[in-house]
Amino acid sequence: MRKVSIYMSSYNYAKYLHEAINSVLNQSFLDYELFIQDDASTDESWSIIQSYSDPRISSFRNIKNQNDKAGMRKVIFEMASGEYIAIHHSDNVWESQKLKKQVDYLDAHPDVGAVFTNAQIIDENGEPFKDESHFLYKIFDQPNRSRHEWLNFFFYQGNALCHPSILIRKKCYDECGFYRAGFAQLVDFDMWVRLCMKYEIHVIPEKLIRYRVLSDESYASGNRPEVRIRGEFEYLQVLDNYLKIPTYQDLVKIFPSAQSYYHKEGCDIGYVLGMVALETGNSNPVYNIFGLSLLFKAINDPDRARRINELYGFRHKDFIALTAHYDVFSIDEKNDLHSKLKEITNSKKWKAALLLGHIGAVIAPESSLRYRMLNKLYEHIVFLIRMIRQNRINKLDISLVRSSGLFDETWYLAKYPDVAEAKIDPCKHYLLYGGVEGRDPGPKFSGRWYLDNNIDVNNSHVNPLLHYIKHGEKEGRSIRCSCR
Repeated sequence: MRKVSIYMSSYNYAKYLHEAINSVLNQSFLDYELFIQDDASTDESWSIIQSYSDPRISSFRNIKNQNDKAGMRKVIFEMASGEYIAIHHSDNVWESQKLKKQVDYLDAHPDVGAVFTNAQIIDENGEPFKDESHFLYKIFDQPNRSRHEWLNFFFYQGNALCHPSILIRKKCYDECGFYRAGFAQLVDFDMWVRLCMKYEIHVIPEKLIRYRVLSDESYASGNRPEVRIRGEFEYLQVLDNYLKIPTYQDLVKIFPSAQSYYHKEGCDIGYVLGMVALETGNSNPVYNIFGLSLLFKAINDPDRARRINELYGFRHKDFIALTAHYDVFSIDEKNDLHSKLKEITNSKKWKAALLLGHIGAVIAPESSLRYRMLNKLYEHIVFLIRMIRQNRINKLDISLVRSSGLFDETWYLAKYPDVAEAKIDPCKHYLLYGGVEGRDPGPKFSGRWYLDNNIDVNNSHVNPLLHYIKHGEKEGRSIRCSCR
């Protein structure tokens, strides 16, 4: 019997594997067992794992690459003897005091289900991560909150807990359920919501783990198209956990705004939660889909529908009005975009441009001297237009951006040396070019994230920070970079 059972996943990180395993073997706390699962790595990972002879290590290998959660389930429920479970990944590193400080905390606080730590973000070479605009740069530096406050944070902000920093009581998996199938991005986040429905958690404010970020974004939560796409669907599934809120008192502790729905005659938690989701003011359709779905279920239960009408005066026609108000599938935006594209392609200017293009191809074939001369002329014309635009920037826009607290001139010049070399005013450069090029105005605002998560802004080709200042903040749009 061991106090702690450690599960480590391994897949094609041979470069970092020795350091990851050694960081466990070098722990000051010694009463543990380490289970390493290699998920059919194609590099030297399995050979490295087999080279260790420490009796506390048990290792096994999948013949084919699979989801590592199946192996984790087997370890936790069939093999682990520990009272506490730790999760480790083969590209991360633990500090030597990690387990001791976490075990001491759980031993002293029996009401706490799991303890996390802050994390030092490192790059591929193990050096401190320097990209302050990256969403992972400070995401794990979180203050401690009550479980109800965490549930509020999770609902509105997403995940901010470092999975490989966790030490959790084994019984929490029995009582809260295991990691659910069907998740690729938010499997741990889904678990934290269910955990906080029953247990308090704690974050040790020390960086007791080194969390590696790869430049090609190939890690599980990396900023890739498929991650962003599936992440929204998975977030909708996570929100379903809030249907398990047991009482109105718990609901209000999580969502203080729910207090406005108090009635001494009673409460329909599903209805109130649906209205809270719709009233977030967030343009993310996930909240609106979630809220409308809850209200749809409520009005289709005759007993609930009658009760909701008595308590809140909400009826079928009110729901129908909401489904027209919240354009969750952006129908109007798509139709508007289609109409604009049709208008453009049918315009005289578009047809004239096509004709000029055909004429140009005949007069100046590509690679000809005429073609190169025309390109030079075009570059000069574009330069002149840019200079004219630069002098026509709205002075109010410059003032708004400078005073927003989100534009950092020093950071912008250091981040983009080409701007410094061009000797152009950094604020003017950002307004003219930087925003639409995906450049960030400072470490507190990710233009790329804002455009990716607000398709209407992306389609309008406006400066993302300027849009947020003028419209987004009032509309309740988020500027966060969530690692859901």
